[in-house]
Amino acid sequence: MPPQQSSVPPPAGGSAGPQSQQNLNQIVLEYLSKKGYVRTEAMLRKESEPTTTNGASLVAQNSDQGGAKATKAFELLRKYMDDILDVYKPELRKLLWPVFVYSYLDLVREYFTKDAEAFFAKYRNNFERDHPQDVNTLSAVRLPVHLTTDSLAKLYLDNKYRVTMTLMPFYNLIQFLESKIFEGGQALIDVIRDHLNIVTVDRTATTERSIAAILASGQNDEELPAEDEGIPGHNPGHPLTSRHDPEAEASRIRLTLGPYPLDQELQEDVRATLQDEDAKNAPRPGQPSLVDEYEARIKREPTDDVPSRDMVPLPPSLARDVSMEVQKVVEHRDRYRLEGTRTGGVGPGVSVTMYTFHNTYDSINCIDFSGDNKLVAAGMAESYIRVWTMDGSALISPSDNSQPASSRRLVGHSGPIYAVAFSPATINPDPSGPPTSSQYLLSASEDKSVRLWSLDVWQCLVAYRGHDNPIWDLQWGPYGHYFLTGSNDRTARLWATDHIEPLRIYVGHENDVDCVAFHPNNLYIFTGSCDRTVRMWHTSGGNCLRLFTGHTGNVTAIACSPDGRTLASADDMGNIILWTLETGRRKKRMRGHGKGGIWSLSWSVESTILVSCGADQTVRVWDAVQETNESTSKAADGTAAAKADGALTTKGASGAPVTGAKKSAKESGVTADQISAFQTKESPVYKVQFTRMNLVLAGGAYLPRPTR
Repeated sequence: MPPQQSSVPPPAGGSAGPQSQQNLNQIVLEYLSKKGYVRTEAMLRKESEPTTTNGASLVAQNSDQGGAKATKAFELLRKYMDDILDVYKPELRKLLWPVFVYSYLDLVREYFTKDAEAFFAKYRNNFERDHPQDVNTLSAVRLPVHLTTDSLAKLYLDNKYRVTMTLMPFYNLIQFLESKIFEGGQALIDVIRDHLNIVTVDRTATTERSIAAILASGQNDEELPAEDEGIPGHNPGHPLTSRHDPEAEASRIRLTLGPYPLDQELQEDVRATLQDEDAKNAPRPGQPSLVDEYEARIKREPTDDVPSRDMVPLPPSLARDVSMEVQKVVEHRDRYRLEGTRTGGVGPGVSVTMYTFHNTYDSINCIDFSGDNKLVAAGMAESYIRVWTMDGSALISPSDNSQPASSRRLVGHSGPIYAVAFSPATINPDPSGPPTSSQYLLSASEDKSVRLWSLDVWQCLVAYRGHDNPIWDLQWGPYGHYFLTGSNDRTARLWATDHIEPLRIYVGHENDVDCVAFHPNNLYIFTGSCDRTVRMWHTSGGNCLRLFTGHTGNVTAIACSPDGRTLASADDMGNIILWTLETGRRKKRMRGHGKGGIWSLSWSVESTILVSCGADQTVRVWDAVQETNESTSKAADGTAAAKADGALTTKGASGAPVTGAKKSAKESGVTADQISAFQTKESPVYKVQFTRMNLVLAGGAYLPRPTR
């Protein structure tokens, strides 16, 4: 027998003739593949399909090939998802993404190029919100050669996609696919067998999101940390929310939570300026010098937890930046310290300065205070912004000859103003030096635009457009230059003042993005939504790193602590939840506000005290460090948690009196970590803000109840 024939064994029950023809077909197919004749290759492959032993074509068993086969299988899976019980849908929906990816890659590998493009275009919209980066990357994979050159496609094909599923939905799925073997079930079974690694676990009464656990707790408002699923080492951008092992790590993604490093030249300039200040004004006895304060703060920063400046680059430093950093050191040294939150059973004496706006007729939508404590701005329902000086002095503009006044009106938007924000500023340490007051004001409106206003000439400099719906919130980055917006179009967007278009779009929420916040080191951002979740995103990468669930109402306010370790989020049901960013787990829940919305949160410099305000016309001060029974047991029922914590009515934690609080029904569920509450006179409080000296500023509008 010739060597060529002995190297390939003939098929069972066949002869050498058909085998030689099969070899010839294979040689032709390889030649067409190398030359790039894709369509001819697909046609020849389809025509050379083998037949059964009785001569009947396999078409009777598998009449669909290519795109028709993949589409039928995927539609079968989608229909099954729609018809299955709601309790099983969250687990089974995790199959849609890997089935879509591997069906598409298999079509590409089998030379069904046109079918693959049509399949991808038909279903890509279902996954662009949760997997935007992967969808964009895979859209460029169109030929078999791309499967070996594209890193993402190679990653998916070289690994099995891991999915965790409980036993009951898994068995139901397999039984369903076997009953639909000729209607797309076999194709789905092949994809699952070849590309997926389904890990089945038993569901018990203690398993999160189980029916027994839901019935036992009365409500399912526990947090659901991200599961280590999918491709090992690859984060597709959407953390899954179900998990079976409560003791496992909350997330495999390690965060860099250290402070943003200053460039070396700026550090040297700040140190030299601080030395001059110490020479002019010697520190008091027992008080550290400014240089010592600065050096101590730098030495406290862990070197292994500091982000790279290349990840979120900033413009070159100016003389203004040096003056601002110097003033921050001065204020940090001379601040009112709130490090010891409990002294003799009494909470710290936090002072609140309340600014009340009269005769507004319920037209104020938002308020913000400048960082130098000189200006306050309010966004109006009548589509304009008004800026006041906080001390009543006149605002003077060098560009016009108008009469000096204590307020200015900024007109330009064509809809109600929903958010205003002053650019970062400090009190000017040297009046003869560069000014450090706020240079700009941002405003967001129902007209879908953001406007940048100059506070020197009181004119609009630029309008940023990109959102499809009204914009609810915006915030400056900690060092200026960048700012963040959240909109009714379910997206958040990152902008830079020198770019007219957004730099990043963060997609994943299922409802309005109602509030946004930056991490102090600029590397991460946070978004709170009406879908009752909070997400943590990588600023430059755009992928979602943490998903925080557990709120029972729309998330209305979020704030990250100055040390970058804890996130506070509040909802319109009166709850505040603290989250530990490193693990992604809930730290504790704090209750005390009435329903209607908590509209603003702010942290003390030491990250130990949190203040909040809202529609219940109060400003409340919370101990963010004290552990309560709720923070350890995480009792789901609000009444039970309040009793376990020692619910308060007219007294604060540890017997501390609640300043100005009124005894009412809404006070009956106050948790023990509330330090004090300040009640206003018919004034909902829109904004609360800790200064760098640990003084609290609050602003609201006087809205008397209508008389009958």
